[in-house]
Amino acid sequence: MRSIDWRATARAGTTMLRTWRPERDRHVVIVIDTGRTSAARVGDGVRLDAEMEAALLLSALAVQAGDHVHLVMFDRAVRARVSGVDGEALLPALVDAMAPVEPSLIDTDWDAAFAQIRALAVRPSLVVLLTAQDDPASARGFLGSLPALTAHARVLVGTVTDASLAARTAARTTVGEVYRAAAAEQTLADAAQVAQAVARAGAEALADGPEDLPPRVADRYLALKAAGRL
Repeated sequence: MRSIDWRATARAGTTMLRTWRPERDRHVVIVIDTGRTSAARVGDGVRLDAEMEAALLLSALAVQAGDHVHLVMFDRAVRARVSGVDGEALLPALVDAMAPVEPSLIDTDWDAAFAQIRALAVRPSLVVLLTAQDDPASARGFLGSLPALTAHARVLVGTVTDASLAARTAARTTVGEVYRAAAAEQTLADAAQVAQAVARAGAEALADGPEDLPPRVADRYLALKAAGRL
């Protein structure tokens, strides 16, 4: 980005420009929730599949931008971890680490998950939490732990949603469709309530279907870089 420096131009008698370049060497920490919500089916796969795709796409862009990427896959224990790997070696390392990981049918311990971020011994500029925070009751622990993280880093919370929910709310021809529409509306309302709570905690909530969430997370990272917020 460039702009004219009018004072320097007046002194020099010729056009002087100021040039800004995106900051490099930032630390991006990606946390993939491998707890029970990651096992839910969305589209043709499970949530964990889309979360891993989002992590890989974001990592590829971050490496190109000169940033450092750290990955933690966690529920109540570390299922995979990649840190201190940069350049062309990063994506193969991420793929190797992710490949054997399966969803665990247990609730994620978010206090312990955030402790893993602190254990990386870096000061992250961006933390991306790829999880499923769309139910007010189950999100209480997550929301309670989140402010301690947002106090020290910019945080994005990416949730893989069922892309068919909106269409289901419009179909009301039969009794069964009416019940399904009501259930879909309640699910969407619950997700909106959690997203508002995430914003109040100082983070930014991104929610989309399994095909659309990875590029949406990537686009948000690029927008933050372009705006000089990372």
